[in-house]
Amino acid sequence: MSNLAIIGASYLQLPLIEKAKEMGFTTHVFAWAANDVGEKAADYFYPISIIEKEKILEKCREIGICGICSIASDVAMVTVNYVANALGLVGNSPEATYKSTNKHAMRLAFEANGDPSPKSYLVDETTNLSSLQLDYPIIVKPTDRSGSRGICKLHTAEGLSNAVSHAIEESFEKKALVEEFAEGQEYSVEFISYHGRHHFLQLTQKYTTGEPHFIETGHLEPAPVEEEMVECIKQVVTHALDTLGIENGASHSELKIDNNKIIKLIEIGGRMGGDCIGSDLVRYSTGYDFVRMVIDVACGNEPVFENVCKPCKVKSVFMFTQEDVDEFEKMKNEQPEKILKIVSYYPENLGHVTDSSNRVGCYIVKA
Repeated sequence: MSNLAIIGASYLQLPLIEKAKEMGFTTHVFAWAANDVGEKAADYFYPISIIEKEKILEKCREIGICGICSIASDVAMVTVNYVANALGLVGNSPEATYKSTNKHAMRLAFEANGDPSPKSYLVDETTNLSSLQLDYPIIVKPTDRSGSRGICKLHTAEGLSNAVSHAIEESFEKKALVEEFAEGQEYSVEFISYHGRHHFLQLTQKYTTGEPHFIETGHLEPAPVEEEMVECIKQVVTHALDTLGIENGASHSELKIDNNKIIKLIEIGGRMGGDCIGSDLVRYSTGYDFVRMVIDVACGNEPVFENVCKPCKVKSVFMFTQEDVDEFEKMKNEQPEKILKIVSYYPENLGHVTDSSNRVGCYIVKA
């Protein structure tokens, strides 16, 4: 058997671990010990934090891995690409990793290369916020986090200092962005890349709680967008992937389209979309095995585009309230055939949802 390293052990990584084992790999999973499902699912689990890249590299050298990967985590991709580069495996360059995990570096790259994205200011705890020339509404976010952590929309200067402080607190590098708020419907775009060739997979329509924190409540695939606009999106995202230097593996691009059909790039991650977008929705809606593609590329093999299931319209639904739970239970009892998968269910989180990491649960239905 070949040894595959996987960074992260949460439920988001479980499809990757299971797919790797199905493909005949021996799975070596690295994460902080937290009794996550991936710890038990892995062939070998190592209680090493995903940010301890030197320790993980040392262990991977000892094991002798043929590839390293992760899905749905920007933080994990720093270690994935670090180890891949050190061992001569397939991954993305240190420059591409930095630009795709640090939102300020990403904005600078987009601006320099003509990619459409919002105007942005980098701030830290020493910044004189009154000196910024802001056109409200604005959005404040950490430079290096995902999952709606530390995000806040403001219509006036009132609360700006608190929003910036919160974003800085959530940031690993203790910095934040203050940006113009891009209007319009939000979408995400999934691509798989191999040696610099980018292949479009799916366009997803996003639903959120709205302002001020925009926690995602669901996703619909394929997004109901006319083909001409889909082609424009493909061109914009392909150009932006080249700007960031993402050449291998999955990518997850978030963008908005306003009423005038103007596209603005929100951010791009050099990894599969979380919230079951890449691991489940793409498979159901396209028939393609996106998770297998990620493993194939990580091991130096070209991704295979063949149908493993019949494509259909699908939607992920996230639970926040007792009403959401009641609706879920009703569907389970009255229309169980509509539920394709129950991803997670944590009723103890009721009344304590603060970001996407502690929602009550998620299930996938035929749309």
